[in-house]
Amino acid sequence: MVREQPQEPVEIVAETVVEEPEQVIPAPPERQIPEESLYPLLLAEFALRRRDYDTALENYLLQAKRLRDPKVSAHTTHLAQFLKNEEAALEAVSLWVELEPENEQANDIAAKLLIRQGRTPEAAKHLAAIARAGKPANFALLANGFSKLDADQQSGLIAQMDALSTEFADNVSLLIAQALLAQQTNNTELALSRLEQVLVLKPDNLQALVLEAGILHETQAAEPMARIEQVLEADPDNQRLRLQYARMLTRIDMTAARKQFEILSANSPQDVDLLYSLALINRENGDQVTARAYLKQMLDIGKRQDEAHYFLGRSYEDEKSYTLAIEHYLKVARGPEFLRANRRLGEILVASQQPQQLGSILDRQRQLHPDQAERLFALEAELLMAAQYNELAMALLDSALTTLPDSIALRYTRSLLGERQDDLVLMESDLRAIIDQDPDNATALNALGYTLANRTTRFEEAFELITRALELSPEEPAILDSMGWVRFRMGDYAIALHYLQRAYALFPDPEVAAHLGEVLWAMDRRQEAITVWREAAERDASHKVLSETLDRLGVTLDNEEI
Repeated sequence: MVREQPQEPVEIVAETVVEEPEQVIPAPPERQIPEESLYPLLLAEFALRRRDYDTALENYLLQAKRLRDPKVSAHTTHLAQFLKNEEAALEAVSLWVELEPENEQANDIAAKLLIRQGRTPEAAKHLAAIARAGKPANFALLANGFSKLDADQQSGLIAQMDALSTEFADNVSLLIAQALLAQQTNNTELALSRLEQVLVLKPDNLQALVLEAGILHETQAAEPMARIEQVLEADPDNQRLRLQYARMLTRIDMTAARKQFEILSANSPQDVDLLYSLALINRENGDQVTARAYLKQMLDIGKRQDEAHYFLGRSYEDEKSYTLAIEHYLKVARGPEFLRANRRLGEILVASQQPQQLGSILDRQRQLHPDQAERLFALEAELLMAAQYNELAMALLDSALTTLPDSIALRYTRSLLGERQDDLVLMESDLRAIIDQDPDNATALNALGYTLANRTTRFEEAFELITRALELSPEEPAILDSMGWVRFRMGDYAIALHYLQRAYALFPDPEVAAHLGEVLWAMDRRQEAITVWREAAERDASHKVLSETLDRLGVTLDNEEI
């Protein structure tokens, strides 16, 4: 089975851009340095100034162990964090905690590093140390990665939390952590009990309110958000809570969500994130005019321009105002919306039988955005192929590969088109060129192997290629299907059946069903074959491979009895 190249997703995702603060390496500590450590520390410091960070870290870590000085350990920890070397950071911070057991920052760093490395139960003691020092400890971090722990680790962590709850009976963060763990272990009653304790202590705790409402909604309780509504009634200016409330409402009541976002936006009229949410909600509700008004406000403010233009294009396209839609799509300059916008304008032009105009527009886009040239070539070829403009697609790909001769994506697309046009020489040439460039390209190995098995009698070559692909991706359904098909073509029905049943269990696609049914049919297990084919026909009765298989075997599903 040949797997098509994945298309650009059209799912809408609101993107929040967070600018990372400029990182500064902390200054080394000032202290009386033993003579034998003076040179290594100087070496480390000069290495820092030369930006030879690996040498600096290696020397600081060694001296941290030798000097056992908390300041050196702290400095080494910060340097390792700056370099994103978590193994060295954990080693340094463990020494720091050993030297200063009550240091809040050291324990906080240790806890976060342990949790990121999947050692969550070990992190609990560090958070407890912070709480014992009278500082706020974020026990809720312990819920991160909890589901990835084995059963014994999960039980151990829960036991630690229970023991800590005796010591810190009214610790809000600990109660929330227990609620989160209870939720993940499907103990809804305990989760709600812990949240009730939190809300008695702090009635406006945002995390507890939102978590409780989510659990109540999942369990289909009446008025799951009643407590949030009460808090907002008492404190209407609580913007953070109202925002969470509005977001939760988008899953159950878009009209109510719109009202909450309107309140938020009225209080923060320049907040483009709120305007964007309102635009999407109104679009979802079918109010295109109001949606466009919010999107145009975003343009006036000058932020999130690409998203605004993309959804203005979508809005006009929904109303069949294609000229206006294309006008906005062409103004999308970057981000995930760029290819989505070009795909949509391409679909408009191809549907209106204007492939030449599509070529002209996308050629201009490639000139304006050379970094996107490969993906734009692939997109144009895909659109032309989908509309059966195969000659135009081939000419485009020939030209594109002259410009980008090392593009595996474009060469793979041309191989698919070559196979479609019965040019197996071109197909094989392109796939072998990909394999020469990338010997472990399982997709190309499988595509060539499958085509040789399906379209020629070169079964031994096909088997060798598919075997290599399967070694690289042993659970890939398309490759399992190919292996089943080549074994069938070689006459090994029982082995073929094994692979095709595995493929169908993982991916019940009509093409896999066609192959599986044919093997069953050849093995005289015809009732089973009919069952498989009927299941596939229910999903897609017009599927090309399924239809061709049934026609070739002379099977009409309506007339076959089980």
